[in-house]
Amino acid sequence: MKRTNTYLPSLAAAVLLLPSPLSAARATAAASTRTASAAQSTMLAGVGSPCATVKSPGRYTHVIWVWMENHSYGTIIGSKQAPYLNRLAADCGLAMNYHNITHPSLPNYIAATSGLGYSQLAAFNSDCAPAAGCTTKAPSIFSQGETWRAYEESMPSNCHRANSGEYAVRHNPPPYYTKLHGCSSSDVAYRRLATDLARGRLPAFSFITPNLIDDMHDGTIADGDRWLAAALPKIFSSPEYRNGSTAVFITWDEGEGGASQRCATNTSDIGCRVATIVVSPSTPRGTRSARLFNHYSLLATAEQLLHLPKLGHAATAATMTAAFKL
Repeated sequence: MKRTNTYLPSLAAAVLLLPSPLSAARATAAASTRTASAAQSTMLAGVGSPCATVKSPGRYTHVIWVWMENHSYGTIIGSKQAPYLNRLAADCGLAMNYHNITHPSLPNYIAATSGLGYSQLAAFNSDCAPAAGCTTKAPSIFSQGETWRAYEESMPSNCHRANSGEYAVRHNPPPYYTKLHGCSSSDVAYRRLATDLARGRLPAFSFITPNLIDDMHDGTIADGDRWLAAALPKIFSSPEYRNGSTAVFITWDEGEGGASQRCATNTSDIGCRVATIVVSPSTPRGTRSARLFNHYSLLATAEQLLHLPKLGHAATAATMTAAFKL
């Protein structure tokens, strides 16, 4: 950023150089930008790293998923547009061989929360809104008996079943489960998360969806990185995280640039591999795993940590607990 020279050679020059309201506004904006950059630099320096704060895992009673959109592994890891994410990956855990299940978005959200296989996911291949022919009676991680909440940025009302502005219902899985009870009370606006963290009411399972700008779908990688840099430290500083009971997973629904529709174990298609970052107090800093994981593994891992039965394909998927010392 170009800096304005504030050296004034004389009082006369000072009078001549008095800032206009427009230049004053620009100076204020520049100062705000520098302040934000300084704050992010502090976070990126690893100060207060959320990982490796305990030597061995305790009992995890809270699992948080944060879902981002439409970027393959190589567009995130190593990207200069994502300094916060890359520092977090370096400070915590990174799954280097992690795969989405298919394309487009919606069947991945359904697969990850239910364990349904390819034949059952076909109904969701059009990214349809929840209606006849685009719902399922299958059980999900939202209905396994644990407390849960989905925190949806820009959603206009609880359990909203249609797109609205920057809210995309296809990125919000609970409305698609017809046997699910409690969607109207537990599928809530993202702003509720701050209240739940402050009051010590974080549910056992949390599903967080940024809006279309902040999840990188319509916004840039930098947009998403900034959102995460602002949002995640609030979780990491919460009592539920600091007491060692919370694990956080950041993943992407699908990669881009490939051709395969069967991605769960496809290690050659660029559109099948996404970054997944694991953050927990017991995860050693700089942990890397090259083992093949996918969205079924994410489901199996959450169910294992929360002592829930494994649904569908999660029953045979590799879990991430050992690799990341959870």
